Amino acid sequence: MESQLSSGKEWLEQLLQFMNLAAEVTTKEFETVETDLDSNWLNIKGDNLSPKQKQQLIGDKGVGIDAIQYLANTILNLNADPEAQNSFTIELDGYRVRRNQELAVLTQEAIDQARETGSEVEIPGLSSAERKQIHSLLQNSEDLQSESRGQEPDRRLVIQLRSPDS
Repeated sequence: MESQLSSGKEWLEQLLQFMNLAAEVTTKEFETVETDLDSNWLNIKGDNLSPKQKQQLIGDKGVGIDAIQYLANTILNLNADPEAQNSFTIELDGYRVRRNQELAVLTQEAIDQARETGSEVEIPGLSSAERKQIHSLLQNSEDLQSESRGQEPDRRLVIQLRSPDS
């Protein structure tokens, strides 16, 4: 696992250098989020970045940091056997921690509303990674199910009561 983290750290540092951003990457001593997925966390330390640079890296609704994370997971697992592939989570300035807390609140509100009303509840404005995270959370629910509807960029997640035959 340590060599996987080292490879991820080195790759991310090189990417930041190509982007002319002076930022250090750490793998320890920062807050992470407990998830059901084993993930290697790579933290971009924002001490030497301006607020504008940080916002550009994160992007509108997290699209920038999601893209960097997608590249990391694709490139770092390119030639690995499926059993040896790893998941990498890219963090900057606590964005992932804050966003996961927001998602937990949004998801719980949608779950409560679906259970109380029996109606389906839409959660718009989620990235594909965020939708996947909520789908995973609800996959073992006995009374609820989720699905994605629509086309990007207007794709949304729907939470509804599980039909009796599913």
